[in-house]
Amino acid sequence: MTTSTAPSAGDLFAQVLRQDHRADPYPSYARMRRRPVDRLDDGSWLVSGYREIRQLLHDPRSSADRLDPQNKIPKAARSLLMQDPPLHDQLRRVVTEEFIPRIMGMRDHLGELVARLLDAHIGDGPGRLDVVADLAYPLPVTVICELLGVPPEDEALFGSLARRLTRGLDPVDTQTEEELRALDEARGELVAYLEGLIAERRTDPGDDLLSGLMFHPDPDEVMNPVQLRVTLGLLLIAGHETTVNLIANGTLALLRNPDVLARLRADPDLATPLVEEVLRYDPPVQMSARSALADIDIAGTTIPRGSRIRLMLAAGNRDAMRFDDPDRFVPDRADNAHLGFGGGLHYCIGATLARAEAQIAFTALARRLQAPRLVTDPPPYRENAILRGPERLLVAFDGLSPDHAPAT
Repeated sequence: MTTSTAPSAGDLFAQVLRQDHRADPYPSYARMRRRPVDRLDDGSWLVSGYREIRQLLHDPRSSADRLDPQNKIPKAARSLLMQDPPLHDQLRRVVTEEFIPRIMGMRDHLGELVARLLDAHIGDGPGRLDVVADLAYPLPVTVICELLGVPPEDEALFGSLARRLTRGLDPVDTQTEEELRALDEARGELVAYLEGLIAERRTDPGDDLLSGLMFHPDPDEVMNPVQLRVTLGLLLIAGHETTVNLIANGTLALLRNPDVLARLRADPDLATPLVEEVLRYDPPVQMSARSALADIDIAGTTIPRGSRIRLMLAAGNRDAMRFDDPDRFVPDRADNAHLGFGGGLHYCIGATLARAEAQIAFTALARRLQAPRLVTDPPPYRENAILRGPERLLVAFDGLSPDHAPAT
């Protein structure tokens, strides 16, 4: 007779990093939650319970200055996501003051962009579209490039760099030497491009976000050249790649739940709570990291000072101690305080824009696609474990209705 041994925290963490688990990591997350705070063999800590993750996101002893344990990146050259107060607060304040006013009142424009992308398939029915390549990818890259003042002819280059750079967010030991070399090349290309763009704005400023960051009215808060370049790189990835996954993951959930798709078609207002449920049920950002500035007592154990902490956001989002029937997609779920945009000081700056892009995209797909259905289920997934989403999402449809309704 053989006896089975429960997988360790390390085994489960390794599983969710593996490509063959990318389509459905949630059974592994469920097993993690049996021990919501657990130690890995390398001395880091795996946190998978909703209450514990939320506590650490709001605990000042849980530091975001954590992603470079070998200190390869100088502190001054790290993005605000890798900074603690007071520098984090200064950088975030500048970005917020320049970013938020520029995205207000954009819903009509977002609706026009979505309509234009779908209109390209009028006359294709019966036909197919790849939701990733034809909608989820070009929509946010166009928006972030417009905001930053990137010329339209450079959007393809900018988007390509973003996709290549996201692989660098995954643990180093999951990447090949070839991938690491390609990552360094992409970083060099991005730096060169951004330096050229910054030089242009220095002599010819406009009303775009880049110009606003460069010529912020408070001289004490103007970013230095390194901070500016790093912030632009962050906005590129955070303002684009996460939204790609949000739209793709949400479309996949809708097509797997045709009753919900029918409800959205009949009631466009459902898009607002539906996006929140996508962010809970299948979030575009699956995990984050912190480090302990002091001993932290949590869930009956102590995370020692100096420890690296891995916050499994997607696991917490399906914690039955917080959400009823957490593995079911409920578009109008009440009290949906998900972790899809993180929390605490580092709550996603672009949350408002991402929500609007997804709401408009889902509503348009539901309204315009006739008899949509998945071609392949599960779809192929991207290599990234942290920013998780389909590489392609092929959808067959009988026809495409004209765009006759305003964006919701």
